[in-house]
Amino acid sequence: MRSSRRLVARVAVAGAVGSVTLAGVVAVGAWAQGADGHDAHDRPGAAGLRLTDVPANPKAVGLTSPNVLSPELVEQAMAQGSMKLENPTADVPYYGYRGDGPLLPAPGDLPAAGHTVEASKTEPDKNTYLVLHGQRGADPHYDYGTHFVFQGHEAGKTGYITRINLDADAAHRVTLLATKTTNGTPLPVFDGSTWDPWAQRLLFTAENGNQGGVWQATAGPDSQVEDISAALGRGGYEGIQNDSAGNVWVVEDSGGATVPGDKAKLPNSFVYRFVPADKGDLKHGKLQALQVVSRRSGQPIGFQPIDAAHPSGGAFSDDMKDLHTYGLSFDTRWVTIHDTATDASGQAFDANALAKAAKATPFKRPENGQFRPGTGFREFYFDETGDTNADSTANNGFGGWGSVLKLAQTDPKADTGTLSLVYNGDKAHTGLDNVTFLDADHIAFVEDAGDTLHTQRSALDSAYAFDLRTDYSHGAQPVRFLAEGRDPSATLDSALSAYSGFQNDGDNEITGIHMSNGDPTPRGILGALTPTPLADGWRLFWTQQHGDNVTWEILPARR
Repeated sequence: MRSSRRLVARVAVAGAVGSVTLAGVVAVGAWAQGADGHDAHDRPGAAGLRLTDVPANPKAVGLTSPNVLSPELVEQAMAQGSMKLENPTADVPYYGYRGDGPLLPAPGDLPAAGHTVEASKTEPDKNTYLVLHGQRGADPHYDYGTHFVFQGHEAGKTGYITRINLDADAAHRVTLLATKTTNGTPLPVFDGSTWDPWAQRLLFTAENGNQGGVWQATAGPDSQVEDISAALGRGGYEGIQNDSAGNVWVVEDSGGATVPGDKAKLPNSFVYRFVPADKGDLKHGKLQALQVVSRRSGQPIGFQPIDAAHPSGGAFSDDMKDLHTYGLSFDTRWVTIHDTATDASGQAFDANALAKAAKATPFKRPENGQFRPGTGFREFYFDETGDTNADSTANNGFGGWGSVLKLAQTDPKADTGTLSLVYNGDKAHTGLDNVTFLDADHIAFVEDAGDTLHTQRSALDSAYAFDLRTDYSHGAQPVRFLAEGRDPSATLDSALSAYSGFQNDGDNEITGIHMSNGDPTPRGILGALTPTPLADGWRLFWTQQHGDNVTWEILPARR
């Protein structure tokens, strides 16, 4: 038997911190309002949702706080870190906790080198929602339904893959799919994920520098997982998406060296496109990197290391300033850095190093990207996380606060295009990470600003809805529709992080924001159809990493 979704508690936290109300599910049609209660015509919410702007949650020592959503929204927990897996192992007994310690420290127990006071948190990351028929699980007699969320887990020495069975009861809610590849190698910690409808595989990325890459996996229990980095390369890969031509776009998050005497970091990450020889086979094809042409010299904007002639590398170059200037447009082209047809070694390769050698253009940690619905995969939007430090002198004018960028092409297969700035971050809107489109005109980016910047700005992470019809060069700002709080476990971890030997992160992080109707065919590739937000089968998920490790679904509220 399946459990009813009505059995899961739905909690809406709206307006001021601490106001909690139970809510039902009805269509929402309120006009977007600013935090002061006045109509926010310069900050429109997502079409059909009319989201109300909410204030950020403050950070203070010892302060726990609930999540704050626009009052038009509620959220319900679909899985939590302490939820027992239906097929646990000694190493992976729970959804978001390893088996190496208690779920909470014993009273008075403090971390020390070689002494673990609590279980390691695994951080279920990017969500991939699919509607699939005939899925099995650990119980051969149980009906698992048709609605599933797949995740790789980001933290720890090794990773694993889980499936949240959205139609299932608590005992069957989360299935462990894999901990090893088909050749017995432990899985790396995973960050990004997507579904490739031609290969019929889940794709997972590992953000591990020259040990990272892409792994493909079948969707059922006893998932068959293969490392395909001999074709897609190794890098600090995070965001991964398909286009309508069967290409795979990968966005890299690889932090650069710190400029001596500063908190600024070198741009060191690239945007890639993998063009398969056969779109049903991701083991053969060519990997390309995005190259941006300087408006000043007409030459590619390439990686500039720190050396005697360039003591700050490319962190403060004129080209880097231009890339973060409103109103400028840059020519782009794709440069091939590896082709399995001409390199028959069958070995993984360092994509980041090859991109630098080919004079591809590095960015300030561009973690995720997505195609705009209704554009025929001709517009790709991606973010830069930036330096995530208020003391970086690159913050003003050189991308230190991060940004949103738009790549426009005549066709997803085109070799050339144009790049332009959509939004320059600031102290209150920075560390942008995961992304999803809410409809054709509104795109949501969420923050991963980190504990240091949380303290510097006295505010935790938020999720924002950007209107792509808005000119953000004149001071307009996106709508904050989710102000993440800090659960008690994360608050405790934040305090324990001051002790040597403590292995878990502190503050909660927003990740995995994901709007999808779950269609596993090519028609369902993100960007192929225009979402109907929170209606007609379109569902919105996000994960509150660290602390309790909760994955939420966002629903419309009954006013």
